[in-house]
Amino acid sequence: MPDLDLLRVDHIGSLARPRALLEMHARFDAGDASLEELTALEDEAIRDVVAKQEGVGFPVVNDGEFRRRNFQDSFGAVVSGYDAPESREEYERWQEGSRSQREERVESGPQVAGPPVVTRRAARERLVLRRNLPLEEHRFVASIAGAPDKVTLIGPDRVAQRFDWQASEGVYAGLDDFTSHVAEIEREMVLQLAEAGCGYVQIDAPGYTAYVDEPSLAAMRARGEDPAENLARSIAADNRVIEGVEGVTFGIHVCRGNSRAVDPATGRMVPQWHREGHYDAIAEQLFTGLRHKRLLLEYDSDRAGSFEPLRFAPKDKVVVLGLVTTKSPEAERPDDLLRRIEEASRYIGVEQLALSPQCGFASGAAETLPEDAQWRKLEAILETAARVWG
Repeated sequence: MPDLDLLRVDHIGSLARPRALLEMHARFDAGDASLEELTALEDEAIRDVVAKQEGVGFPVVNDGEFRRRNFQDSFGAVVSGYDAPESREEYERWQEGSRSQREERVESGPQVAGPPVVTRRAARERLVLRRNLPLEEHRFVASIAGAPDKVTLIGPDRVAQRFDWQASEGVYAGLDDFTSHVAEIEREMVLQLAEAGCGYVQIDAPGYTAYVDEPSLAAMRARGEDPAENLARSIAADNRVIEGVEGVTFGIHVCRGNSRAVDPATGRMVPQWHREGHYDAIAEQLFTGLRHKRLLLEYDSDRAGSFEPLRFAPKDKVVVLGLVTTKSPEAERPDDLLRRIEEASRYIGVEQLALSPQCGFASGAAETLPEDAQWRKLEAILETAARVWG
C-alpha cells in the first residue's frame, strides 16, 4: 500500500464519460431507459475505467464520477431541504442560452431554478443527509480495484457560496449557522467513508479563488457579506469536516472553473473559466490554515500567477501542481513539465511537490476531452513523475 499522503501523481476525480453513458443519461432523462439499465451501464463503465487507470500505472483510482451529472452532486444530490425543483428544465434552458463557444470568462452558479449547489438555492427546512453517494462510489470501486481508491466531496465553501441565505430566514440564522451545519453533515459522510476503509478523500473547493476575483468579491459585498469573514469561516468549516478522522489522506483542490467549448469556426477546443486572480492574496492564510495534507492547485495558465506563493506551504504538506490542462486535447511534453517543476522548486522543495491535471476531465455535462487525449495526458504525468521522483 503506497503512502497516500506522499503520492507523486494524482488526478482530480472526474474522467471523460464514455459516449454510451452520455447517451444512456439522455435516454433515462427522456423516460426511455430504466434505473436498472442506467445502473448496469454505469457499473460496466466504472469497471472499464478502473481497469484502465490500473493499466497505465496510476497508484490511486476512482470511478471517474460516472454516477454523477455534476461533481457538486456529491452534496447537492444527497441532502433534502433545499428549495429546488424536480425538473432541470429551467436550468437547462439557462445553460443553452448562456452557452458560448469563445475563449472567455463564463458565469457560474446562476440563481435559477435548478439543482442545489450547481445553482444558488434557498432552504425550505434544515438540510438532512439522505444518502452518502461518495460512500456508495467507494464501496463499488473497492470491490473491483487492486489499487487504493479516492473519492471527491464538494467542500462547505462552495456549498455556502451557492446558498441563498437571504431567502432562508427562519430556517438558518445566517451563513455561520448554515456553514457550520454543512460541515457537520459532511463530517458524518467522511466518518462513514473512514469506517468503510476509504484511504483518500479529496475535498473540491473551487470557491476559494472567489476571494482573489474582483467580480466575485463585489457580488459578496452586494449580498451584504464580508469576504474576509467568509474566507475565515470556510477554512474553519473545511477543517471541521476532517477533524479527528484517522487513517484517511485528505486533499483539497482549488481551481478557477473547468468550462471549455469547441469553437465552431476552427473546431478547436477553447478554454473558459469562472474566476481570475493569483493565489498571492490568500496563499498564506489558506495554505497554513487548512489541515489537509495535499493541496491540489490549478497551475495550467497565467490566471494562476507565479509559483512564489508556494513558499507559504507548511513543510508537512504536499503541493500537487496542476500543470496539465484539461482544456486542450494536446498532450503536454514531459520536458516542458520538468521545467515547470524546476521553476516551482525555487520556492518549495521538490520533495514537497507532486503532479496532476489542473482540474477534472469531465466535471459536468459540458464539452469534455476525448478519452484518448485524457489517457495521453495521464501517461505524460506518470512519465514526468518517474523522471523527477523515481
